[in-house]
Amino acid sequence: LLLGAFSVISFFGTLALIPWLVVRLPANYFAKSRRDSIISNRFPLSVRVPLLILKNLFGLLIVLLGIVMLVIPGQGLLTILIGLVLMDFPKKYAFERFLIQRKPVLRSVNWLRKRKNVPPLHFDN
Repeated sequence: LLLGAFSVISFFGTLALIPWLVVRLPANYFAKSRRDSIISNRFPLSVRVPLLILKNLFGLLIVLLGIVMLVIPGQGLLTILIGLVLMDFPKKYAFERFLIQRKPVLRSVNWLRKRKNVPPLHFDN
């Protein structure tokens, strides 16, 4: 019963969360070929390291929940992708750009943005 309730909540939660996140991305979010971590530029090392550890642990938790959702009803793949976006790892930005530039993904993202009168994502190569 608890697993079923979690599945329903996660399903509807991701249906609401994804469009909300997509329309809040700046149109030039993927324009640069490289991007630094936001945390690394704003905080001293003594604060940055614990923040990065917590952020990566939270991202890992989301990935693990996504794996569980692959076998129960829910948005497993989408949840895994959200977890990966939260984590910091080498070549992450290149991976994000690769995924978002797939025609079906970009078409879907820009369709959501158009519905909310937000400019489409663009890429400068």
